[in-house]
Amino acid sequence: MFNTFNTMVASRFRRSKQQDGYIAFVSKSSTFGISLGCAVLILLLSVMNGFEKELRDNLLNVVPHGELITASGVGIAEDPVFINALKQDPRIEHVFMLNKASGLLQKGRQIKSVELLGADEDYFTHKFANSFDYALISDTPNGIVLGKTLMETLDAQVGDSIQLMLPKVTQDLSFQTSVSQWLTIVGEVNLGGEIDNFIGITSSDTLSALLDLQFGTTHIEIHLFDPFLARQTIQGYGWSFNQAVLMSDWMRTHGHLYQDIQLVRTVVYIVLILVISVASFNIVSSLVMSVKEKSREIAILKTMGATASQIRQIFVLKGLHSGLVGATIGSVIGCLLGAYLPDMINAIEAVTGIQLFDAGVYFTSAIPSQLQLSDVVITYCVALIITVLATLYPANKAASVMPAAHLH
Repeated sequence: MFNTFNTMVASRFRRSKQQDGYIAFVSKSSTFGISLGCAVLILLLSVMNGFEKELRDNLLNVVPHGELITASGVGIAEDPVFINALKQDPRIEHVFMLNKASGLLQKGRQIKSVELLGADEDYFTHKFANSFDYALISDTPNGIVLGKTLMETLDAQVGDSIQLMLPKVTQDLSFQTSVSQWLTIVGEVNLGGEIDNFIGITSSDTLSALLDLQFGTTHIEIHLFDPFLARQTIQGYGWSFNQAVLMSDWMRTHGHLYQDIQLVRTVVYIVLILVISVASFNIVSSLVMSVKEKSREIAILKTMGATASQIRQIFVLKGLHSGLVGATIGSVIGCLLGAYLPDMINAIEAVTGIQLFDAGVYFTSAIPSQLQLSDVVITYCVALIITVLATLYPANKAASVMPAAHLH
């Protein structure tokens, strides 16, 4: 198809003359539509990749991948054989035994629920080493670090005293007075997203004293190399554990974020492929009009010996030119936007003074972007495939032109 004769004739047919200016306009509009669709598709896929990367690197670094939670108020008795089996599992990166509790924080008239976490030094090193200094909670009796949004809700400042109320769990479900303790706010943590709405971090010794457990811990937490294996891993160990526990994984607590990313990715694919398809209809229109206008030239070519297959290939090449130019320009623009989008957003925020991305809602403080070669290649190939399909009908119309009907 790409021989010298076909490409030369297709190039001559693309040259605009006065009488086919409208055809040239329709052809250029199809090129622009394909270019726009490719650029936007690559940009949005890069943004979705960025969100997924932030989900893995930020949120899933803090959120437990999987947990075994005590089903009673006495805690989980340490089982060295079970813990050793977890640590030797090649899917599991870290295993932690720690205390967690749900309660209420009160400051003045403000009351807010809190998920309290008792962190030892090992757990802190793996989870919060970049967020605050462990000495804040280890060196201050009854010290607590609160999430940024939680601090704003309670109108609290570092150094304030705040009252913690923990429910007293009993085996017979009878009512008992809740545990109350005054804590000192020693720091603020900004992890991003909804986690900052409820997280409170204190030392393991402080929370253990408040819970007064028969056994040492309330949670066994695992961190996996691949967080998407969390559900099957935690269920496999949970059913074989010799104590009554509840099983939980990050897909149950925060999986909606990942599902939203995948849903948006799918919708973006569908919508923008439809945009490219609609732009390709202009190729059909321009080629059909071109076949009608060039019918005498086609008839002359046939009388000179050109076959129907050659005529068909000439018009496929003519339409493919619009797709190649549009996909190439759109891919280049999309790559540039995908690579420099965070810098562009930062510049816009600096100039306008408006924050376009609220870290209190999302798990990142800026619009992330991660350009992947596979997305560019797929987008480029899809655009070319749709373009070639759009040329088939006009090319067949050109190949069916009868020389005798158009030569006078």
